[in-house]
Amino acid sequence: MSEVHVHRVQPAWKKNALIDNDTYLKWYADSVKNPDKFWGKHGKRIDWFKPYSKVKNTSFDGKVSIKWFEDGETNVSWNCIDRHLKKRGDQTAIIWEGDNPYDDRKITYN
Repeated sequence: MSEVHVHRVQPAWKKNALIDNDTYLKWYADSVKNPDKFWGKHGKRIDWFKPYSKVKNTSFDGKVSIKWFEDGETNVSWNCIDRHLKKRGDQTAIIWEGDNPYDDRKITYN
């Protein structure tokens, strides 16, 4: 039998988190209750070169088919990096850590 390890959230992490547990639970419930509305709203948080007209297209009969934002066009690199350059160009985007704990590199958006 495997052991269960519970790691408590550190106060500093809670303080700096984008959402708290209550918000997470509400968002999760909303996403299950009305996925089109929930993901339609959150889909607008990223940039689209061609906006989507349908949030999801799913079929679980026979051959399973799950498609999200299928007629929209976006660019992951743009959304993760490029659109942040103007405001956050000099901020750290990635922290690389090697096997040696003293071997790390901080990579900015620029």
